[in-house]
Amino acid sequence: MANFHRNNVENVVLGHHRSKSTSVAGGHFRLWHSLSTASFRRLVFDAVSCGASSRYAERSDTSSEKHHHQAKQQHRHKTKLNNAKSEKLSDLLNLAEVEADAETRKKEDKLEELKSLVKELHEEEEKEEESMTRRREAAWKVRLLAKEDLEVRGTLAMLGAIPPLVAMLDESKNDVDLLVASLYALLNLGIGNDANKAAIVKVGSVEKMLKLIESPDGVDSSVSEAIVANFLGLSALDSNKPIIGSSASISFLVRTLQSLDDKSSSQAKQDALRALYNLSIYPANVAFVLETDLVLFLVNSIGDMEVTERALAILSNLVSTREGRKAISAVQDSIPILVDVLNWTDSPECQEKASYILMVMAHKSYGDKQAMIEAGVASSLLELSLLGSTLAQKRASRILEILRVDKGKQISGSYGLGAAVSAPICGSSSAKPDDGGRECYDEEEDMMSEEKKAVKQLVQQSLQNNMRKIVKRANLPHDIVPSDHFKSLTSSSTSKSLPF
Repeated sequence: MANFHRNNVENVVLGHHRSKSTSVAGGHFRLWHSLSTASFRRLVFDAVSCGASSRYAERSDTSSEKHHHQAKQQHRHKTKLNNAKSEKLSDLLNLAEVEADAETRKKEDKLEELKSLVKELHEEEEKEEESMTRRREAAWKVRLLAKEDLEVRGTLAMLGAIPPLVAMLDESKNDVDLLVASLYALLNLGIGNDANKAAIVKVGSVEKMLKLIESPDGVDSSVSEAIVANFLGLSALDSNKPIIGSSASISFLVRTLQSLDDKSSSQAKQDALRALYNLSIYPANVAFVLETDLVLFLVNSIGDMEVTERALAILSNLVSTREGRKAISAVQDSIPILVDVLNWTDSPECQEKASYILMVMAHKSYGDKQAMIEAGVASSLLELSLLGSTLAQKRASRILEILRVDKGKQISGSYGLGAAVSAPICGSSSAKPDDGGRECYDEEEDMMSEEKKAVKQLVQQSLQNNMRKIVKRANLPHDIVPSDHFKSLTSSSTSKSLPF
């Protein structure tokens, strides 16, 4: 190629053309005289430029083509990725819109259903039977819909479902199914919704429920249980406690509790106890509770494990007032029964509540402290302060602190120890044991033996008291305790456990 370039320049510049025949010397330079200097420069520049660039033109073109092809491929790949991402995002947005539209339509349908349901509660057709049937079905639907859906409860209340349900309590006294449906619908509307609880009481539901109870024809047990359940739910709101308590609801709950037998629903018994507990939290309601014989019923119910914890919880509320403490003290054997609960190691909740009641009574009443000492509370408190729950231990320690002075007086008064309960001081520890010292030591030993006898007698007395309580709870004949055989066994026993 170099030869080609060189010959080309040579031919252009010199006008040299090889031929077979030899020409004259002047014929070799034909163009030289015909070209000017400028034309010659231009021809040389063009020839050199074309020859020099021709060697790199192919490489340059190939490299640029490769770069251009790679750039195109990268651009296409990025475009595909962007398109794919855009498509996915678009699909997600479309799906979200579809789901939102479906949810909106679902809510709208639900709202329309609730509106029509409330409309059925308000409707009163010309034919009374058809009207009652439709309203009964509507009340049952409200009961089911409001049972587990908190949002539905609020929506139904805002749509005005509460007033017609309360009105049914007056209009359907002879229709037990409608009464039960409306009562449980009201109950479910108030669950977890304080605004609904307040609205139900505000429209006069409590008075209407009590009118049903006071009906001369009596009331069906299912209706009575539904009313108890409503009082339980409504009394959970603090603002409702004085309204319900000042009505005749407390006496109704107490009568219901006392009239329940083994055939009755245990749920109704628990609901009545829990409702009375809620109402007794409000101090002004304690006076209404004490007008009934609830305290006597609660104290005598201790030992029935189905109701004992609830009974102690109510007594814990009542003991906070002076009248409540007097009522508890007035019940026969109330203090020994409460002391006996301290020994229920398998029921720490009952121990905690009983220790609280005894702690308040010991702190406020001297007569109750004496009754506790006579019931042998010291040994039970000592055991509880060591083995009870953390809260029971604190309360037992507090009672022991309160009874400490009275306990010492009781021991000295019972056994004639007086000030000699403590060991007498006879000389110093460095004195030699002469005859006077021996007399002092003998006197000290006699005094120590007297103390041991007193403690031993206290333990025996405590064991005998516990045995009497067990026999009483077991409904055994009273003449079997205390027996000589039992006294002989307890005299040789230093443990609280029964020697059987």
